[in-house]
Amino acid sequence: MTLTRRGLLAGAAALGAGAMIPAVATAAPAGFPDYRYQRLALVKSKLRYNPTGELIFPCVRGTKGRIPDALGAYYLYYAPHDAPGGICLAYANSLDEEFTEYAGNPIIKNSWPGEYSVSHVSSPHALWNDDVGRIFLYFHGENTVTRLASSADGIHFTYEKEVLSTRLQPAGTTETSYARVFRQDLPSKNARYVMVFMLNNTTNHRDIGWGWSPDALNWTFSQTPLVRYTDVGANDIGGPHLLYRNNSTYVVYNTDIGHGGKLMITEVGNDFSKRNHLGTFHTPLSGAPDNGRSAAPSFGTYQGREYMIYEAGERLAGNIAIARAV
Repeated sequence: MTLTRRGLLAGAAALGAGAMIPAVATAAPAGFPDYRYQRLALVKSKLRYNPTGELIFPCVRGTKGRIPDALGAYYLYYAPHDAPGGICLAYANSLDEEFTEYAGNPIIKNSWPGEYSVSHVSSPHALWNDDVGRIFLYFHGENTVTRLASSADGIHFTYEKEVLSTRLQPAGTTETSYARVFRQDLPSKNARYVMVFMLNNTTNHRDIGWGWSPDALNWTFSQTPLVRYTDVGANDIGGPHLLYRNNSTYVVYNTDIGHGGKLMITEVGNDFSKRNHLGTFHTPLSGAPDNGRSAAPSFGTYQGREYMIYEAGERLAGNIAIARAV
């Protein structure tokens, strides 16, 4: 099972046998494990579709029991950020091998006839929606809009709708992007799903926003941030991910590189009423591949061990890295 509230699809990725294994980073609070870098998921020089030389926002999902005749046991969704972006797919049959790039990348482009035409699309997050038996894939483009497409096979998608935009947040909001969605019951709000995302405004300081939904399709959004950058002494925070442990819910998120480029953790509770800021969750490596920045984590388990799949490296120069619990 994964570390999320409901155990969606386990996953991690692999590459780079023989690489030096560096020391483990700072201990995480709240009973979470430390994670040690293992390898890269993709070799950028091998990619057919690699328009900008940078990869961000990984999301790994298992296919067993959900996608018949899948290309592999694990699907990895990722993207470049800079224009034209493009939602990409790679696959593998184990978590100890290099992921293979899907030959038809990008599977979602920055133009969808009849729906949108934007400078870029990026930040894919895949959710297996058991209520409808389809993968829901959330992505942004432009940074003002988060969109949703769905698929039965994880490759060929149908456009659904815009699910979040700056117009659904207070005046002065300039960005609503980098969203992840999780199965999470909130009875007081008649909700079965929660979204966390990056929120920016005219002050140019990024916070974590959140919303809730009965069906992962139609959303209501809080008008105040879930976590503010001032809460943790950063200039910007983003790349949020929900985790579940100790019968409670937590949000993990990255800080800007000027304030450590690290991952922080806040306990929000199962009803999202808490704001217990617990400090550093993971410290980036000073050398490769992190080069002082770990961001946009995704989590899963494989053969009983916990993994963190994350964006490693300076913004707009990064790659997808795999760390394993020690």
